[in-house]
This record gives sequence, structure tokens and C-alpha cells, in this order.
Amino acid sequence: MVVERSVASRTAIHAALADPHRLEIVDELAISDRSPTELGRLLSIGSNLLAHHLGVLEDAGLVKRESSDGDARRRYARLVPDALSVIAQPVVTLVARHVLFVCSANSARSQLAAAAWNARHEVPATSAGTRPAASVRSEAVEAAARAGLDLAGARPRSIDELTESPDLVVTVCDVAHEELPPRRAHTSIADDVRLLHWSIPDPVRSESPSAFAHALERITGRIETLAPRVRSPAEG
Repeated sequence: MVVERSVASRTAIHAALADPHRLEIVDELAISDRSPTELGRLLSIGSNLLAHHLGVLEDAGLVKRESSDGDARRRYARLVPDALSVIAQPVVTLVARHVLFVCSANSARSQLAAAAWNARHEVPATSAGTRPAASVRSEAVEAAARAGLDLAGARPRSIDELTESPDLVVTVCDVAHEELPPRRAHTSIADDVRLLHWSIPDPVRSESPSAFAHALERITGRIETLAPRVRSPAEG
């Protein structure tokens, strides 16, 4: 029965991917969580057809949809971790000189993401917030230390204070993702910058003492997926 379930699961995945639109959706969700509106705009797919394709991918266990932590009327689709492990992963290559991670307060998730990225990749990363807090959360500093990352000297800053010009921006917070578009005109984030989104729940809202460690675990998993797909211009 285990073999039968495995074959059935693989068959469902291949069947779900046997459509150009659904392959495009999976390629995009491999590097960024997206709302249906964003997917439709990026991939030029009508809302009814997109809803059908997302339903097929969800039934195959490839995609999940969850409500936003910001505007509860929104839902974000994300690729289920390791769902494609039995077949070839989609390949997306991004060229970047600098990566910027953004959350609302810049006190936990974006700080953790930048630290984890810099420990993994040669392309440098920094972080910022749409509404920065006064200080980095002590729980984030402790979670980072347990993972061998140093946030002891980290300080929150606003996206309005950027001195660098990032060419890849990753929001790790639904609120920041929804606030960023109207704020870009006041930053050094160019109009043609690639914007990605990871819908990571705010650990500050959780009553669990392991929330910050869990957030870092989710962020690290997303970095492990994105990092091989990012190269510096020097790599040619």
C-alpha cells in the first residue's frame, strides 16, 4: 500500500503539472508566496482559470493557501515544502548584487533572514522595516545565537533610510508586503527590482516560547530553496 500511495501521489503531481499555466504558477511559488491577484497579474491568467489551476495544484498537495496576517481578506498561495522532491525542481535563476529582506518592524524576521542569508551566500544581504521598532527583539537575538548567527549589534531601520540599492527584495511579512508598493517611491528600491514574498507568521504574536526559533526554521528553509537560484553578476 505504501508503494501504491507513492505512485498515486507522484501521478497526481505529474498530472497537475501537465499544463503550462500550472508550471508557471509552481515556478513562481517556488521562490515567492503570492496572492491570486498577484499571480494573475504576473502570469496573465484570468481569475476563473487561475482559481481552477490553484485548485488542481492544491488537490495534488503542491500548494496551500493561507489567510494574510495583515489584511485578513487576502490569501497567499505557497508551495508546500518538499512537495516536488520526487521530481525535478523548477529552475529559476536570479542575478543580484544585493539582497534586502523586509518586514514591518525589522525587529525579528527580516533581521533573522539577512543573518541566515549572509551565512549561506556570497551575495550580501541587509534588512529594513516599513515601520521599524526601537530595538531588535531579544527573543530573535537568542534564536539567532542558538543557530550560530550574531544579531547582538543589529538595529532596526526604515526602508526610507536605505543607502544601498538592492536588486532583489524579499518581504518576510504580510504586512510589509502589502505596505511596500506605495512606499517604494521614497526609497532606493528601483521600479524594476524583483520583489519576492515569504508569508512568515509574526512570532511576536505567538504565545509559544519557540515561535522565534520556528520562524527562523521556516526562513532558513526558504533560503535553502532560493539561494541556489541566485548568483552574482561576477559568476557570468
